[in-house]
Amino acid sequence: MDKPIYFDNNATTPLDPEVLEVMLPYYNEKFGNASSVHHVYGREAKEAVEKSRKIIASELNAKPKEIVFTSGATEAINLAIRGVCDQWMEKGRHIVTQMTEHKAALDTCKSMEKRGWEVTYLTVASDGRVDPQQVLDAIREDTVLVSIMHANNEIGILQPIAEIGTICRTWNVYFLVDAAQSFAKLPLNVEALGIDLLSATAHKIYGPAGIGILHVRQRNPKVELTPQMTGGGHEHGFRSGTSAVPLIVGFGRAVELCAEKREEENRRLSILRDKLVDGIVAEHPDVILNGSKEHRLPHNASLCFPGLDAESLIIKMKGIACSTGSACTSISLEPSHVIRALGYDTELAHSTIRFSLGRFNTEAEVSTALEMINKTVSGMKESLPSRRLTS
Repeated sequence: MDKPIYFDNNATTPLDPEVLEVMLPYYNEKFGNASSVHHVYGREAKEAVEKSRKIIASELNAKPKEIVFTSGATEAINLAIRGVCDQWMEKGRHIVTQMTEHKAALDTCKSMEKRGWEVTYLTVASDGRVDPQQVLDAIREDTVLVSIMHANNEIGILQPIAEIGTICRTWNVYFLVDAAQSFAKLPLNVEALGIDLLSATAHKIYGPAGIGILHVRQRNPKVELTPQMTGGGHEHGFRSGTSAVPLIVGFGRAVELCAEKREEENRRLSILRDKLVDGIVAEHPDVILNGSKEHRLPHNASLCFPGLDAESLIIKMKGIACSTGSACTSISLEPSHVIRALGYDTELAHSTIRFSLGRFNTEAEVSTALEMINKTVSGMKESLPSRRLTS
């Protein structure tokens, strides 16, 4: 049986063959520990790590020493939030975030509340965006951190981080950006955007799973945070542990490829995404595109199918691999907190499906998927019990 068409690239992306190619030598003949710099094996590994660090730093217009390798974006977010809070609790105990953040940020903020911190959760408009004025209004004298993601993992909506960065800089508050879904896919300049801390991960950009980064600004201002993992002082003292050299090498190459392909790839994916959305809505006008049409990732389409259960719809569409929302919360039966934050009721939230296209999807796949989706939706609508009109 053929594998289904893969439309779940927001959850994870397939490893690019060019990324795998550069990783493989570091699993066998180039196996050295990057901390063992007294012999050629270790120096070879360290050089490879530092090369990737420079590539990633350049993509952000940052300094290599500001890049801290982690196991992924979730660890990076935890290090940022917990590290800042532990370091600055004497200044104040107030965090500002927003309701459609990834659970890595929301759950970490909730854990800080149990430790006596106060968290302000900002609402979003019906288009999924935060009003920068809300951020300004929420900042207090005891605020130490503002955490706002760049691109939402479920609905793909882009937040106005440039405006928020200016506000944070003006009020001397650290600004953390979760860029897991946008890093290397969209241009990001931490200097121009006023970003102090930024988290990202390789497996969203056709790189390996298990490796991420936290950008930690080291000048104007220098970010100070308490390490959450100790035992050797690796990664400039912020994150101890032996470097995952093959993964780091793969991360660097994945960033290079994204930068090379970005403009053409985003143009192509936005065309395919629009073809998919327009084709569904033309056949089923009641279908709702979630969030802003303008301020969104080019490959993401989050759709509500009113009156239909998303789980049942996905099960019937055996030829398409897609999801109801975040892969990190898919085991929960609760409706998506992101969709609910848009003002939708529980029933409508349970009708949401996320289609996220990627580098290796083709126009032929979109055409096949479109036919399959429309046929399945029509079939489910026909099977719904008829609603009797009453006078």
